[in-house]
Amino acid sequence: MTDLETRTAGPARPTRPRLPRAAPALLGYAAVRALGLLALAVWSAARDKSAYTLLTARWDSLWYVRVAELGYGYEVRLPGGDVHSNLAFFPLLPWLERLGHAVTPLSYADAGFAVSLFASLAAAWGIFAIADLLYGRRAGICAVLAWAVLPVGIVQSMAYSESLFTALAAWSLYAVLTGRWLTAGTLALLAGLTRPVGLAVVAAVWAAGAVSFVRERRDREPRDRGSPARAVGPSARQRSTAPAPGAHTAPHASLHPGEPPPEGAPAWRRALGMLLAPLGATGYVLWVGHRTGKGPLGYLDVQAGWRNGFDGGYAFARFVADKFTSFPSAPAGAGLIAGVGLVIWLYIVCVRQRQPLVLLVYAGTVTALALCASSYFGSKPRLLLPAFPLLLPPALALARLRPSRSALVTAVLAVVSAGYGAFWLNGSGPP
Repeated sequence: MTDLETRTAGPARPTRPRLPRAAPALLGYAAVRALGLLALAVWSAARDKSAYTLLTARWDSLWYVRVAELGYGYEVRLPGGDVHSNLAFFPLLPWLERLGHAVTPLSYADAGFAVSLFASLAAAWGIFAIADLLYGRRAGICAVLAWAVLPVGIVQSMAYSESLFTALAAWSLYAVLTGRWLTAGTLALLAGLTRPVGLAVVAAVWAAGAVSFVRERRDREPRDRGSPARAVGPSARQRSTAPAPGAHTAPHASLHPGEPPPEGAPAWRRALGMLLAPLGATGYVLWVGHRTGKGPLGYLDVQAGWRNGFDGGYAFARFVADKFTSFPSAPAGAGLIAGVGLVIWLYIVCVRQRQPLVLLVYAGTVTALALCASSYFGSKPRLLLPAFPLLLPPALALARLRPSRSALVTAVLAVVSAGYGAFWLNGSGPP
């Protein structure tokens, strides 16, 4: 085990999520989000705006409501020739908005807001469950609070799909970490119906599954060759991390990069989980291609109408470089470079801390898709919101502080996040 793991890994944690154990994290999360909503309400009132409208009836929220109310087929043709089609928006959130409207007195927008509120709590619980499993309860609480106090954390309370996606992604990854492959595949399928970045969950499930099959085959070869010395007993690494006799065991000790997910799941369950994982995203993309008559690449044409695409970060690099053409915007360019550098550095720290492979693949894919897309550059912080494994290193650092210092740091960040969220939504806002 690494030095970090030696310091943070306490007694084995239970592998089944328990709400009472997560209660402090969820209460802290709710308090941070309540502060953010209060700041937004006060700021909006001072500017004679409706905070609730900003949360439920602006930007992408309107597009989701149109899908829920009218179905697919709505589009806006701009003078420059661009076509903004609602086929760009994946269907799970609109489906839930339609369901909420059908079974309750809520409007479509109200239902979307309710979905986001409940989904954000589910996401917080999932983040806690993963961090608790790997590093202990205090680290789990700090991880949830770190996610809550992100500068763009207000998006977690909007009628957007980020909270819903993060909840599905977190619990899918947790299911992989605890060997529940059918659950992992099903949740990955639903994540793929929520956002295009659902591909990150699929990649994580497939990577973990593939490694488990390779490792299983490698361990079986000595037995097939009749080598009982290697077929009997644990490996040196397994002996070094083996729990004391009779101790409750958690699976996280064998989930570092290059090692398999928990053993015990039959091969057919792993294979079926992997088969289920891509069906959501693949199914929707193929349906869009069929509807547009442009085949499997039809969804890319829809995104191109929004001027979205994947260019390896070229457009973003040009956007940053353009900031240095004049002095007034140069500090903004420097800030963008520092922000990107921070994200990359956090990912490197995650690798050095030997996070489980499934988390590294997921966080790396989310980060790559966010930074290397040619979409509207102001939305990149929001697109990084689901990359919660990047927050585990700062969460661990926060967990090592004295409780009073940890509480003070969290409180200050919560106030800053609340103020920025109110300023942001009353200004440019998240597109």
